[in-house]
Amino acid sequence: MNYEQHHTEEDKLIEKIVETKRVAKVVKGGRNFSFSAIVVVGDKQGNIGIGSGKANEIVDAIRKAKEKATKSMFKVPIIKGTVPHEIVARYGASRVMIKPASPGTGVIAGGTTRAIFEAAGIENILCKSLGSNTPTNVVKATVLGLKSMRTLSDISRLRNKTIAQITGREEK
Repeated sequence: MNYEQHHTEEDKLIEKIVETKRVAKVVKGGRNFSFSAIVVVGDKQGNIGIGSGKANEIVDAIRKAKEKATKSMFKVPIIKGTVPHEIVARYGASRVMIKPASPGTGVIAGGTTRAIFEAAGIENILCKSLGSNTPTNVVKATVLGLKSMRTLSDISRLRNKTIAQITGREEK
């Protein structure tokens, strides 16, 4: 029974390929070509994972990336179809600005970050990639930003205070 539940969860995962590229290693006899892939996996319920894989065949590279992505899944806080607050995340020279958006806005983001938000199930969001647009670093910056998102209940739990005490709407 438990295995079946796990198996059905595995089936409803959405897989989005962010980037595939052919890479070469220069050796004495010439060049050895292989493929590298970045894949985003999500369940549209706030769980996403990112993985990168490398292999001699493109299909194998995508498969490896998908396996790594399913292993590295984490929860993204989603409030009313968007993120809790604005954040600027950075990885290397890539900077990503993520802003919550009002209902009906849709996903306004570049191709690299769009795949992540769609896999996570975020419906309304504004995102701008600043600095370097290397897909690997943009993906990592977006993941860092999403991982550092905190809801009001998370902050109240961390500080051992009520939500009213944090917002300043304390009743006297």
